[in-house]
Amino acid sequence: MASATDRLSAVSPDVAQEIEELTLRLAKRYDGPEDEELLRELPVVASELPAAQRRFLRGFALDDALGYCVVGGHTVDQTRIGPTPRHWRGRPRPGPELAEEILLLLYASLLGEPFAWKTQQDGRLVHDVFPIKGYETEQLGVGSTDLLTLHTEDAFHPWRADFLLLGCLRNPRRVATTVAELDARLLDPAHVRTLFQPRFLIRPDDSHLAEHNAPSDAYREQFAEIAEMKRDDNRVAVLWGDPAAPYLRIDPYFMEVPDGDDEAAAALAAVGGLLERRTEDVVLRPGDVLFINNHRLAHGRRPFTASYDGTDRWLKRVSVTTDFRKSRERRGTATARFI
Repeated sequence: MASATDRLSAVSPDVAQEIEELTLRLAKRYDGPEDEELLRELPVVASELPAAQRRFLRGFALDDALGYCVVGGHTVDQTRIGPTPRHWRGRPRPGPELAEEILLLLYASLLGEPFAWKTQQDGRLVHDVFPIKGYETEQLGVGSTDLLTLHTEDAFHPWRADFLLLGCLRNPRRVATTVAELDARLLDPAHVRTLFQPRFLIRPDDSHLAEHNAPSDAYREQFAEIAEMKRDDNRVAVLWGDPAAPYLRIDPYFMEVPDGDDEAAAALAAVGGLLERRTEDVVLRPGDVLFINNHRLAHGRRPFTASYDGTDRWLKRVSVTTDFRKSRERRGTATARFI
């Protein structure tokens, strides 16, 4: 297990002020997180971020050993960003928290290219994560009262994120993000061999369904494809890569094994149980950015009771790919960000 110092890098108050001034300037210059000029400039402007944090994240990405790390100490002006919204739909775009969204995009550009899905949050590049009334028991980021089970992000999709960034704007009740890294050495070798085989059915998670979005005619084909994937017999392996230190692809709530494959069922239960036993709580504070290696870490969230009074936990989420070309056929243009 890595030490806390391996996982944490904090900016000083003076540096935090400099970063805030930078992102506020950028927020005045650009129209929003999807501004094409901003997205082109991200790696250039990111050179103004502190060298210590850039070096820290470079090591995190290249060493490919840790499932997560945190860069903390950033300033979040609670008055400027306003109360936690009731829903992500219908909000002004850009919102008053554009500076915080830009910060996430700058950090994302140090790891790869930020992207998003046409079938999530009406095609926004930076997603909101806060409780929404009526979704309390859903296995979604906007749920609350039920445990959000450990999973890798968008595990159903071959073009899922390589890295995931979660930026905390508000978390007064200290709701924990759960994380679990896999140590395959603790699994029965027979289970490992099974988990490397494409014997596990997987479906899209419900955040991609048309009913959780406001699908336009332009995206009708994409939502039809998601509906078809919900019905398809799509079988994947849970583990892949180096057998000595395998990567992980799992979402038990949306996975199952074919009837009669007791060996696969036992292997899936074994890896799920191991992850549960190795679960840690990460309580994000305002200004913390959690960086997730989506092939090394399963993550989730502890249950909590939302108040819906503007004070609830509020995170921002950005997906990052290290290979933009693999999704080129579905992005329309070389610079398009939405699959």
